Amino acid sequence: MAEVESFTLDHTAVLAPYIRLIGVSAGPRGDEISNFDVRFVQPNEGEIPTAGLHTIEHLLAGLLRDRLEGVIDISPFGCRTGFHLITWGQPSVEDVAVAVTESLEFIANEAEWGDVQGVSPEGCGNYRDHSLHSAREWAKLIVAQGLSRDAFRRVGV
Repeated sequence: MAEVESFTLDHTAVLAPYIRLIGVSAGPRGDEISNFDVRFVQPNEGEIPTAGLHTIEHLLAGLLRDRLEGVIDISPFGCRTGFHLITWGQPSVEDVAVAVTESLEFIANEAEWGDVQGVSPEGCGNYRDHSLHSAREWAKLIVAQGLSRDAFRRVGV
């Protein structure tokens, strides 16, 4: 079975919250995609409740596309400690951190229920499992801690 980089990361050595470039892959035509570890919660010490994480996911899907060129997808980790962000090209960790921070600030301070896309049976596979209140509270906490630009040291916070 292919080895997955994320499962080789020592989750006991990282210091969340942080942004980490997992890697850059090139397609057969030379197109590059970058995979980022957007970690909000210290692994094995806590997790974002599903409803709040789900709402953060729906909000980040639009907010990051407004703030960062080339976003392909933002998907939550099953462990509920953060997200994979997939982009075209090679945005810098700094640019990703700024875009994510600005998005979290919006969620924490301005987001209203009408800003959350895809919260109907037609737009979401589990539309009843959302919490804007939880999303706001987690966003406030993450913004207050700051997103490190290094997974193993608190840098650029």
